[in-house]
Amino acid sequence: MVAFNEFSTVPSLLRNVVKNIHQPEETFLIHKKGAEWEEISFATTLARADAVSTFFLEKGIAKGDRLGLMIENSPEYVYYDQGIQQIGVINVSIYPTLSEQEVAYIVNDSGIKAILVGNPFLYRKILKIADNCAELKYIIPTFSDYGKIVVPDDVKAEIIPYQYILDTTVTPEHIAKIDQRRAEVLPHDVSSLIYTSGTTGTPKGVMLTHYNFVENVKVCLQQIPVIDETETFLSFLPLSHVFERTATYHVCCAQGCKIAFAQSLELLAKNMGEVRPTVMSCVPRLLERIHDKAIKSGTAAGGVKAKIFNWALKIGNSYRIAKETGKTPGIILSAEKAIAEKLVFSKIKEKTGGRLKFMISGGAALPKNVGEFFGDLGIKILEGFGLTETSPVMSVTEYHRQVYGTVGRVIPGIEIGIQNVEDKKMVTIQTHETFNENFECEEGEIIVRGHCVMKGYFNKPAETAEAIDKDKWFHTGDIGRFYKGNLQITDRLKNMIVNAYGKNVYPTPVENTYLKSPKIDQLFLIGDKKEYITAIIIPNKETLQETFNLKEDFFQKPDDFIEDKEINDWMAIDIKKISNELAKFERIKNFKIKRNPFSIEEGEITPTLKVKRRVVEKKYAQAINEMYQEEVEAD
Repeated sequence: MVAFNEFSTVPSLLRNVVKNIHQPEETFLIHKKGAEWEEISFATTLARADAVSTFFLEKGIAKGDRLGLMIENSPEYVYYDQGIQQIGVINVSIYPTLSEQEVAYIVNDSGIKAILVGNPFLYRKILKIADNCAELKYIIPTFSDYGKIVVPDDVKAEIIPYQYILDTTVTPEHIAKIDQRRAEVLPHDVSSLIYTSGTTGTPKGVMLTHYNFVENVKVCLQQIPVIDETETFLSFLPLSHVFERTATYHVCCAQGCKIAFAQSLELLAKNMGEVRPTVMSCVPRLLERIHDKAIKSGTAAGGVKAKIFNWALKIGNSYRIAKETGKTPGIILSAEKAIAEKLVFSKIKEKTGGRLKFMISGGAALPKNVGEFFGDLGIKILEGFGLTETSPVMSVTEYHRQVYGTVGRVIPGIEIGIQNVEDKKMVTIQTHETFNENFECEEGEIIVRGHCVMKGYFNKPAETAEAIDKDKWFHTGDIGRFYKGNLQITDRLKNMIVNAYGKNVYPTPVENTYLKSPKIDQLFLIGDKKEYITAIIIPNKETLQETFNLKEDFFQKPDDFIEDKEINDWMAIDIKKISNELAKFERIKNFKIKRNPFSIEEGEITPTLKVKRRVVEKKYAQAINEMYQEEVEAD
């Protein structure tokens, strides 16, 4: 376990690794360069970070200034972040998928003076808004042929290629100045501004301190002590989001693990086979897709192959349950498990590289059946919960104690409360130390107090006071409870649907129930102040195409929704079947099948793939109204 102290800061983590864990020439970063994977040492990383520091020191950048990054995950991100953090500058990472208007808002709201830009598309986006960003002085493209792109006459910011910065000569005098500035960075100084995704309004800059980040990493490593300096993480979730920043990047900086950067989401499966990671941070949608593909691949051929696949899953399930209930699997079950491993499980695991110790899932609730499926295969999925405002981790599954459908045990050093939504009375307050594997309570709003809570929203004292009450409790807006001592998320408070009869429906667990259907990729529940529940369904494109022999032009048609009766009847079979698992007031009575998924570009979902409820309900109001005008079949 790495040695921490209460005065540790983000830039001190990597220096500690080189001092106490690894030799400077050992590998830290791995990325694909051309056809080959290139390894980059700790020494090279730190030298390039020093070049970044030197450049900005010579430009007069002061402690507390904000510098931006709009770039995909890459070694270039790390050099820049390390370089600015060690001279007390605040990292403002911007999602590459945001619109020009949203980017301009963040640049101006935070007062960014320089921005690192990762590709020609993003470079053009910045050039279009630069004239309206008064504080922006430097635009830094990372790609070599940036000169081919015409810079508008109204752009006042200086264009400086990143390679020029990395080639900056660093003298002993510069090193002395960098060391001095690093020593002046204090734990409660702001390390990063991360802007909330804005599902309910204007994005707010969350101020996270060095203490927030370092303490979060410290206690997560304490809760998952199996992570050591030999791990290789594969990074593909955006570093502009707090989850990947902490769970992958900062953990690796603290523990000395290698970070390999995936080329893209499309190439993730290929990259997993090449890199052979031991740990990955991921989101439920990825795990759901792996689950769906594995089930389809294992059963599609039918016959003996499908029987062997289903038998293996049954054996894996029995073996997992025996282990999790503290029993020793018998000789016969152990032998059967070994056969299932050889015939089925090893082939699925090989597609992940064959070395995965576990994956960390965050960002949304993982459907219970998906978590159990991976457990049956022998792949651990550790679920975590938190928000940007909580650095982010508030709870995470312990490696040795799995409770599917929950997001784990409260991390050390904080308090999590469950507060009644109506009367605001505290249902319970739980800590790491009060853990009781038999404890359960009623649901309410999840509130948290302790080292993980943000410093506040940047330049927004009123919003900060609304989020953090006088007793220092941060109100998450999430509904949950404790189940078997672990935190369980029910839904978002603002997502709650209250039907015309006053019944409360939390969409997420209902949506997750219907997502058991292999025909469904996404589902958006509707029904607030309505007599019954309806849904917009995004079909699984591959399954739909194969079932009805559809060509790509079918998905290019201008109609938002699929009206074909045969397709709707096909979907209705699963909706009706799965509805029996739900209470009558939770069941979908009518639905529309959307031709294409909700998109970030259309403003329908956030960069973290959360549906913007108000946007979707307004945009598709006519289709939604039609579902309530049509006659529906009674239960």
